[in-house]
Amino acid sequence: MLLITGNKNKVKEFEEILGFKIKSLSLDLEEIQEVDIEKVSEYKARKAYEKTKEPIIVEDIGLFFDELNGLPGALIKWFEKRLSYEEICNLIKKNRKATAKICITYFNGKKIKQFIGEIKGTISDKPRGENGFGWDCIFIPKGSEKTFAEMKKEEKNNISMRKIALEKMKSCNFVF
Repeated sequence: MLLITGNKNKVKEFEEILGFKIKSLSLDLEEIQEVDIEKVSEYKARKAYEKTKEPIIVEDIGLFFDELNGLPGALIKWFEKRLSYEEICNLIKKNRKATAKICITYFNGKKIKQFIGEIKGTISDKPRGENGFGWDCIFIPKGSEKTFAEMKKEEKNNISMRKIALEKMKSCNFVF
């Protein structure tokens, strides 16, 4: 089975949680412009399968701000390209609640199966921390005072939305 990513740490996390080896492949996949991560992830899985003809696992991740009616969602990467994290924090004026959400999609050419992991939290008033990736520096998971970027890798991985989705995938009763 192929996991579409170029990130070795992500592959290791998948393997540790799922309990089997995964081959990794880095593909440059076109993405549809959509707030809904489930639609983006499914589209990417179908496109990756067209290129590889092998069972595929892909993921898409989004950050959903309550105050902005769920924006940016899957479009967060475009916000990150145009705005600083400080500017993204400043978009939120009153309601700082947000949801970090991931959709992991499995596709074998016939069957699509999606696994969702999400964490409620808030957007910090300014970027904080040096660890992690992207918007980790502005997302504070519920029950914590630290952003993901202020957490050690193990601390974040123990509560991450990826872990939640992978645990669902692991407990699923379908054949990979």
